[in-house]
Amino acid sequence: MRFVWAVAAFVLAALMIGAGIAQRTVFQGPDTETASISVEEDAPYLLIDGAVLNQLPGSQTLRAHGEGDIFAAYGRTADLEAWLSDTTYNAASVNADGEITTILVEPAAPEVSAPVEGGEAIEGADGAVAAPATPETEEDVAVALRSPIGSDLWLDEFQQADLLIAPLQLPAEMSVLVAADGTLPAPASVSVSWPLANPTPWAGPLIVLGGILMAVGVYLYILGIRHARRSRGPRRKGLPLPVTEPIDLGAIDSADKGVISSGTPTRRSVSAGRRAFAVIPAVAVSALLFTGCAPDAWPELGGTPTPTPTATIIAQEDQQAPAVTKTQAERILARIATTVAEADEARDPDLAATRLSGAALAARETNYTLRGAIADYAAPAAIPTKPLELVLPQAYDGWPRSVVTVVDDEDSNTSSIMVLTQDDAWSDYKLSYVASLEASTLMPDLAPEYIGAPQVQPDSPFLVMAPEEVAAAYADIINNGEDSEYYGMFEAEGDQFRESVAADRQRRLDAFNETGDKTADLTFSAAVGENAPFAIATVESGAIVAVNVNETDTAKPTNADAVIILKDSPTVKTLTGADQSATGIETTFSDQLFFYVPGQSSNEKIRLLGYSSDILDAQVIK
Repeated sequence: MRFVWAVAAFVLAALMIGAGIAQRTVFQGPDTETASISVEEDAPYLLIDGAVLNQLPGSQTLRAHGEGDIFAAYGRTADLEAWLSDTTYNAASVNADGEITTILVEPAAPEVSAPVEGGEAIEGADGAVAAPATPETEEDVAVALRSPIGSDLWLDEFQQADLLIAPLQLPAEMSVLVAADGTLPAPASVSVSWPLANPTPWAGPLIVLGGILMAVGVYLYILGIRHARRSRGPRRKGLPLPVTEPIDLGAIDSADKGVISSGTPTRRSVSAGRRAFAVIPAVAVSALLFTGCAPDAWPELGGTPTPTPTATIIAQEDQQAPAVTKTQAERILARIATTVAEADEARDPDLAATRLSGAALAARETNYTLRGAIADYAAPAAIPTKPLELVLPQAYDGWPRSVVTVVDDEDSNTSSIMVLTQDDAWSDYKLSYVASLEASTLMPDLAPEYIGAPQVQPDSPFLVMAPEEVAAAYADIINNGEDSEYYGMFEAEGDQFRESVAADRQRRLDAFNETGDKTADLTFSAAVGENAPFAIATVESGAIVAVNVNETDTAKPTNADAVIILKDSPTVKTLTGADQSATGIETTFSDQLFFYVPGQSSNEKIRLLGYSSDILDAQVIK
């Protein structure tokens, strides 16, 4: 009977293990779902809408196959459409029936209201007047040859040869751009795949239970063999047994005591050895099957975990998307620093202008001029890139759009605050303002980078002072000190820049008066610079405001026979191109200043956050 139960256990164990393995193999469905995107007409770009990417839940994997290099990038759908607005491209989307469709999108033709010189205007059916066909302009050719590689607009990009595989996890408001190089047709073989959940919750229990039954069957089988061996052979009855003689233990040699003879083993030792040999394989097989079961091969016995609530910051209802992400800002800043370093090395203002603008570019251009004429003139400080401690992007869907960053320079133990601006969808971000934060600077509370903040208008009435008035007010304080009408509106404590300007003016005036106090005058003045202010909102209804102030030193002779000699001023001499002047010399310094301007309801004063000052120009007074 033991053999019958053993066989039954073996059969049932085989069925259970086989059923469990079958669930994980032949009966398991596909791991992924793939959707192909067909393209009927060639175009240099393929835009895959977020609706296509989110047809199924979970992460997406983009595959594109073609000859040569293949490029892909993703970003907000509105940004990608703006970048493609002046060119032809294929757009893949999902129709009302849930099917993926692709259409060719042509750039809108410009309309004119009058005949164009050099040809006759053509009036369409809707009354619009279109210009006759003309040869391609240089701008048209530039659009056709524009490469998507390295654009600051992308949140991330990929480039591979022949076969591109890009793992993604994008929300519905983002899209993917696929291209070759912007001139050749985009790859026509493109697909998107999603992982499918194929849990087999009973595979694990079936395999384990089958392993247990197999062990039970082996045990029953061993018991059956043992029982059969004990009952094997004829049984004799009534035969007299020989008289048992006592064993003389003393006759056994002491060297053999405790040693088991190497003769035939006893029945107990044989049965024990075989049982161990039979049970070990069964346990090993069960352990092997058990370890092969993945987590999705078991039923979910625990409850759904309760998420821990965290503090959140809610954006305003009408607030737009932030201009950049932190990762994107890090990449943009690294590109700016690389280009500017190359321009600094070559003293190339045109190269610098591809990544600098405004006051930051003007200071660099002057430095290049001086370094070209003065051998030991110092190069400008490199643009710091990491660690990026703060990113405050402008929340704006249009252009121009900007972002404020704060970077800690670990080598010099200083921090820099910068403003980066992108003029349109096709332009690179340019650094327009850069300054060093003061050592004791306390930054105001700012919105997180994933929300951003709106730009504050120059004439905003919601601050204690409109951004467009800050430069003039601070310049007046530099000129008049405590006599300025704006003195009480700015925090004087901790304003090292104001102190350094006053000390530098006094030092230079004392040095000038040692030789020229009876024949010339040296005067100082500060005024609003040429660059427009930039302001972005903070959490407490205030704003960070970046402005440009120019400081001008004017040296004029007071005696008709006197002249201003530039003997010990190689910098001014280089910029003016003169050794002396009978009419006078004006030297201008450009200050880039960052302020925190509180809101109207605040009792705080305007605080200086950071500053930088560079010589801008020098000229002979006409």
